[in-house]
Amino acid sequence: MTINDLNPREVWQNFHLLTQVPRPSGHLHKVQEFLLSWAAERGIEAFKDNAENIVMRKPATPGREDRRTAVLQAHMDMVPQQVDGGTHIFETDPIQTWVDGEWLRAKGTTLGADDGIGVAAIMAVLESKDIEHGPLEALITADEETCMYGVNHFSADTLKGDILLNIDNEKMGEFVIGSAGGVNITATMQYKEVETDVEDVAVKISVSGLRGGHSGLEINEGRANANKLLARIVRQAVVDDEARLCTWHGGNMRNAIPRTAEAVLTMPRENVDDLAELCEFCQKQFADEYRGVEADIAVNMESVACPAKQVPEEIQDNLISAIMACHNGVLRFIPSIPSVVETSSNLAIINIGEGKAEMLILARSSCDTQLEFLQEMMTCTFGMAGMKVEFGGQYGSWQPNFDSPIVAKMVDVYRECFNEEARVEVCHAGLECSLIGALYPEMDLVSFGPTLCSPHTPDERCNIPSVEKFWTFLKALLASI
Repeated sequence: MTINDLNPREVWQNFHLLTQVPRPSGHLHKVQEFLLSWAAERGIEAFKDNAENIVMRKPATPGREDRRTAVLQAHMDMVPQQVDGGTHIFETDPIQTWVDGEWLRAKGTTLGADDGIGVAAIMAVLESKDIEHGPLEALITADEETCMYGVNHFSADTLKGDILLNIDNEKMGEFVIGSAGGVNITATMQYKEVETDVEDVAVKISVSGLRGGHSGLEINEGRANANKLLARIVRQAVVDDEARLCTWHGGNMRNAIPRTAEAVLTMPRENVDDLAELCEFCQKQFADEYRGVEADIAVNMESVACPAKQVPEEIQDNLISAIMACHNGVLRFIPSIPSVVETSSNLAIINIGEGKAEMLILARSSCDTQLEFLQEMMTCTFGMAGMKVEFGGQYGSWQPNFDSPIVAKMVDVYRECFNEEARVEVCHAGLECSLIGALYPEMDLVSFGPTLCSPHTPDERCNIPSVEKFWTFLKALLASI
């Protein structure tokens, strides 16, 4: 069985089309051209706005012109992650899908169902001939996964609708009405490299095999962060084996828990065996610490050519101390909803080498003052290492409206469709609803969607039966508005 055999075909076939078009965050021109061409072929009004978003419109079915206008919203970009040693080029290569029982997966990469399945559902609605609905708009946004660029630069006069149906939630039967805000934290410094000792040898230490994950949805699961594990090894190597740091590279996306990290160290030849024992010890220790959470943690050491330059010793020590001290993971749960994370941070990316050090963190919180506290904490942590700390891409939290008319309608429609109760929730992931709601304060907003697991990792998968259930619900909802 392949993706083209799945039901509902109108959704899966559009999702298959999307998998054939490269669309990693930051490289969206091909998918934008595809969406505009797709709409033109079907006579659907569509345009690209000044913020790189694609907007489409469809008139109401006859007799429903007086209904409220609903906006179907999803984002076009996907997180580019692949298995260790993978050779996929996200800017050019299509995603290869396969059916694994009740799940659709990708071969060695992220699937892109976050949020391609939302875009595919919107496409299916817009091209349908038999779904009853009022006036519809579609907003397919750009670079949600990196900096929410599309909605951060969106114009308040673009949309006419007053209901926003955000199709970017990962649990079927769950309606999200609130989410965390976030900010990108970047710590940088320049330094002058020094010569390596000509008598020293060089090794590369790597940490791999971690699960990674979505830094909002899965930050509470206690998954390992490759940068934090590597820091423990490197620090001990500096203390015990006279190691010196040359380079460090870990993680590649702010909103993904880093799965791999590596550092090149130099040291006296006679200390190499001791470092090898440390790596072996750490692998066993990490496996024990993360038993039941991480099954495949690997710590490897290999000899490499000795670099000509390295980080000055004092700066090296300060950088390693900052990485060790940097908060990573859950900081606080919501006091009134202790099952939901309120504040967290993800030490996502570290790059050190060639005279420059940078550390990239994504901090999230549904409490503005806690987010400010976390920013101050990071400023102090990296400031003590002499680093410059900057903030960008900030977006506010989406505060829940427990009296939302559209949510009440959705709960009723869900019960009528399936004879079961939906769940109304808030989540820790950042959703574009917060920024759209700020531009359109009278808009009634909700997020929902079929079931996905492990987004932002190569283990991302989409539950096939939930897509059919979601499609049944979406059609019934549009008819009822």
